Amino acid sequence: MSISSAGPDEFEVIRDPLWNTIRLDPDAVRIIDTPAFQRLRHIRQLGLAYLVYPGATHTRFDHALGVFHLARRALALLQERGELTGVDPLECRVVPYAALLHDIGHYPFSHALEELDAGHVPEHHEALTARFLQEGELREVLEGIAPDAAGMVERLIRGASDSPLQGLVSGSLDLDKIEYLSRDATFCGVPYGAVDVDRLLHAITLVTDPESGKHEVGIHAKGLSALESLLFAKYQMFRNVYWHHAVRSATALYKRLVQEAVDAGAIQPAELIGRSDEGLLGLIEGRALALGSEGGERVLRRWLPALRERRLPKRALEIPGEELRHGRIESWFYSDGALVGRLENSIAAELDLPRGGVFLDYPEKPRMLELDILVRYRVGAGRLTQGGRAGLIDLPRIADELYHSARVMRIFTTERRVIEADAILPLLALPAESLRSRLDEGERLL
Repeated sequence: MSISSAGPDEFEVIRDPLWNTIRLDPDAVRIIDTPAFQRLRHIRQLGLAYLVYPGATHTRFDHALGVFHLARRALALLQERGELTGVDPLECRVVPYAALLHDIGHYPFSHALEELDAGHVPEHHEALTARFLQEGELREVLEGIAPDAAGMVERLIRGASDSPLQGLVSGSLDLDKIEYLSRDATFCGVPYGAVDVDRLLHAITLVTDPESGKHEVGIHAKGLSALESLLFAKYQMFRNVYWHHAVRSATALYKRLVQEAVDAGAIQPAELIGRSDEGLLGLIEGRALALGSEGGERVLRRWLPALRERRLPKRALEIPGEELRHGRIESWFYSDGALVGRLENSIAAELDLPRGGVFLDYPEKPRMLELDILVRYRVGAGRLTQGGRAGLIDLPRIADELYHSARVMRIFTTERRVIEADAILPLLALPAESLRSRLDEGERLL
């Protein structure tokens, strides 16, 4: 059974700084040549991180090619061991294309806008994937592979496929994670993202779930040390790169820019879809200039120049996430952007800062270190669970500890200020109605 229907002479080759040679079959080339995929050349993989790590200008395009390459390698190893015998050949053929297209729906500057509330951003990028797959040239290319290829790809990306190969595209050990950790560390010039890629790829196996009887992607016990390296690499990258204080400051500034552009009527949320990084900034600039309103002026005179000239907000307060684990922040902080905005502006007024001069930031990604994976032992198989197994470290528990250790709550201000934690934490612990009441009455907060 062949993973690709192409003959050996039909492949094209791309030189990649991370994986060296990436071979592309004709269908992959047709996918890459569509306008929807070419847009990924103009979306930075790490959003605003290039303002902190100058080398981090690599793109979603580069990353997508890398995930495609790893998918082909993983499938070739499974095939070599005879593990694909009972798998639908069409699924084997489509999985690399799902890997190639897994980021097709991304917003400009990658994940940053997904942190805005529903009134400012339409959907998560994975939810937008179906729209891109069903439109234009990309749809035609996928239909040429198989009538339901677009549906198969979309289900694999959403993690909703019944295929035993689902875990290669979306799961605790998906190839996306292996690729982006390796690529991001390389282009940021940091040593934190070291992953034993070869060991992981050779340890990936199809395992029968003892409870459901279904086959799914798992890992051989001999690869658990490599899985540990992946876990710790991800923690280090979040702590030192993705959630670096200046990266978070730049991200907060960008979100404020887009939020105020939407609020001012310069752009509609739906217009965020399908834009490139610079394309969105150019659109906002042109529209804000035409508006002539107070909101448009703030976007044009404050936020756009601040972002382009790297005039980032400064840290006024930092609180380690470990200190906030046990119910010290009410749910409105994560779900009510309007209330958070009112709180920020009230604090700004008390600190003698202009409207919009305060940014509350507490990044949340509860599944970032999740480990839900089957392990094949010398005798039998089982899922990694809390408590671990004799002779092995408790990876799920450690993952939870590392997540909270990586998180930091910060308050940024456009001019240097100092805010005490004892003044802020009681406000974040208030029920939403109590906080609204204090804001309505104009009570002093700090």
